[in-house]
Amino acid sequence: MSDISQPTAHPPVTDWVDDFDHTDPQWTEDPFPIWDELRAASPVVHTERFLGCYMPTTYEAVREIANDSEHFSSRRIIVRDVRPEITSRNSAPPITSDPPVHKPAKQLLLPPFTPDAMKKLEPRVRAICNELIDGFITEGRLDAAERYTKHIPVRAIAHMLGIPETDSDLFIRWIHMILELGIKDENTLLQAVHEMSAYFSAHIEARKNKPTDDLISYLMNARDKDGNPLEDSHVLGSLRLLLIAGIDTTWSAIGSSLWHLARTPADRERLVAEPELIPTAVEELLRAYSPVTMAREVVKETTVSGCPVKAGNMVLLSFPAANRDPKMFPDADKVVIDRRENRHAAFGLGIHRCVGSNLARMEMQVALEEWLKRIPDFALDPAGTVTWSQGTVRGPRQLPFLLGKAM
Repeated sequence: MSDISQPTAHPPVTDWVDDFDHTDPQWTEDPFPIWDELRAASPVVHTERFLGCYMPTTYEAVREIANDSEHFSSRRIIVRDVRPEITSRNSAPPITSDPPVHKPAKQLLLPPFTPDAMKKLEPRVRAICNELIDGFITEGRLDAAERYTKHIPVRAIAHMLGIPETDSDLFIRWIHMILELGIKDENTLLQAVHEMSAYFSAHIEARKNKPTDDLISYLMNARDKDGNPLEDSHVLGSLRLLLIAGIDTTWSAIGSSLWHLARTPADRERLVAEPELIPTAVEELLRAYSPVTMAREVVKETTVSGCPVKAGNMVLLSFPAANRDPKMFPDADKVVIDRRENRHAAFGLGIHRCVGSNLARMEMQVALEEWLKRIPDFALDPAGTVTWSQGTVRGPRQLPFLLGKAM
């Protein structure tokens, strides 16, 4: 395999309102005060970077764009330095589809992710969490991202797809290449897509002779709205989407949740004492540390919250910033683990709301339940450094913890 080339550096930001950059180290490290500054300036801000890009800063402006597929297309969903011509209809359906193609593509994917389907998967996810904890519970210190958070969704989605859980390092590598390095390096992105496609094509071919009871065979047996089997390219695109969207997002959300609990002993102790509060806390942790920022392409000039937006620009659709809007959430900058009214946008808004939200919630809940049951005492290791991922999905990539007696 060829080495991953290093992405090109952008000049540092000196004016966030008129020249923002979501890949800037300051944004990666602590985006919350930046979002406050942008929101105070305007409901929609613009940068010339990334060939021209808008960002809605309020919940209302984000909702307006997410619900408007006439002016905003989902054919490009990541803000990057380049915008090559899109040739594939099936790059990652349904997330890259617009109406009328979107609805049938999404409906195909809903049955494997129902609450009932998640109940069947839950015992495997609990087992994965405990297998991981068994590997480090006697150690006094560890990197929880490296040893716990990233493996749970990788192994769960591999289990659903019927592919070896032992290939998880490969999946993690592709995700890093696509969602982080690929923002500034087209060749790295294309290499990862090519490798993923070759990997899944081999699994599709194998199942043509020997069908299996998993998500790959489910997609191969699915029919489109006219009753025809899906093209191989559609099956491949959906598999790439499930792998990318199903892993990085949830690993980031689990990691941010544990990071918060490591820094906030009162919340940690309360959840240990009241485990029945964990589902409510998960919703608040999703709101406060939403991992996913999507994108749209402006295809027709329009206005959003009174601000003009011009065709040809991209839109950074920040659900995390929407979830910190004080007009929508009282004490928006505080984590209130028993917050009852919580209409957060962590899973998106509009027609592209996340297909896998039931899976993500279940994985987060189980990951926190099993961890807190067995490791009630933990804190950030002052000798280590927490690092965060850059770009489309935000979550801790290094999470140094002290456990129990080592604290």
